Amino acid sequence: MSQVAPFLLAALGGAIGAAARYGVNLALLRSDGFPAATITVNLVGCFLIGLLLGAGNGPGLALSSRALLATGVLGGFTTFSAFAYELHSLLGDAPWTALGLALLQVVAGVLLVGIGAVCRQALA
Repeated sequence: MSQVAPFLLAALGGAIGAAARYGVNLALLRSDGFPAATITVNLVGCFLIGLLLGAGNGPGLALSSRALLATGVLGGFTTFSAFAYELHSLLGDAPWTALGLALLQVVAGVLLVGIGAVCRQALA
């Protein structure tokens, strides 16, 4: 595989992931400003990366698959910048809500990576 191919696969996957992210945002748009779409994509993304990459033991994905799926699709689908922006927006009016959402996403995200990794091992 040429050295350019993984870059092109990551770009293609990023476009797919970003489009999926936008679709989730439209589907879960709320008038109260609650970041339901960001929470959803980040937690689903955590589970999926655990499922794809597991705990790092055993045979891994080929470079091309990793570039397309993990870096591209999941990189375009999940969003740390929106997570940080939404928490920052909540800090002034609802600091306890912001703290709760931060803890929820980080703790649940780590747990979901682990659950995805266990599912990968069970499917192997």
